[in-house]
Amino acid sequence: MTPERFGRIRQMMDMRQPDLTICLEEVHKPHNLSAIVRTCDAVGVHQVHAVWPDESMRLSGSTATGSQNWTQLHVHQDIDKAIEILKGQKMQVLATNLSDTAVDFREIDYTRPTAILMGQEKHGISERALELADQDIIIPMVGMVQSLNVSVASALILYEAQRQRENAGMYQQASQLPLEEQTRLLFEGGHPILAKQCRKKGLPYPKLDDEGQVIADEAWWHALRKASV
Repeated sequence: MTPERFGRIRQMMDMRQPDLTICLEEVHKPHNLSAIVRTCDAVGVHQVHAVWPDESMRLSGSTATGSQNWTQLHVHQDIDKAIEILKGQKMQVLATNLSDTAVDFREIDYTRPTAILMGQEKHGISERALELADQDIIIPMVGMVQSLNVSVASALILYEAQRQRENAGMYQQASQLPLEEQTRLLFEGGHPILAKQCRKKGLPYPKLDDEGQVIADEAWWHALRKASV
């Protein structure tokens, strides 16, 4: 791993916001999934949650979002389980929904632990999800249409969250990711070929020094070389 690569990954990890996430309820179109995950990575969202109850939708979504090198994807069978996990992390759950109780998305305090719930492309958020959410939010619109593409709406809300968090200094601190996760990101991002061989043979990831170089004994290297032949 070059010093430049090592520094870039460390900088990315310092910017990650583990208490900001997005939950996709049956969003399944590949171009939407790809765009949303790219936006999540861009604003420092480390984990994306998705509710995909049927296998065909799940496989389609996984293909669209790629290998998830930098943003983790957590799949849930139903919305109840997804929101239970999010609220278990003390997150406020916001549902994008046009309703009498909805507030402008810019009025929300995104410096709080926050999960943004986005609905399926055709039908939007389910009634059950709306029941479980803490607050409905809207993106004000003055044209003839009443909704935006789900990936566009996600980007607008996430960048408002980023703006607030930047103003609060939440991007200027040491990494909030667990040490084990930092090590994984550094190894997989800086040594992708070695990481692939480790996964193939079930070898543990080695430790890295302060410059991102591998620290491993001869036995580990021997096992890795055996995996390569």
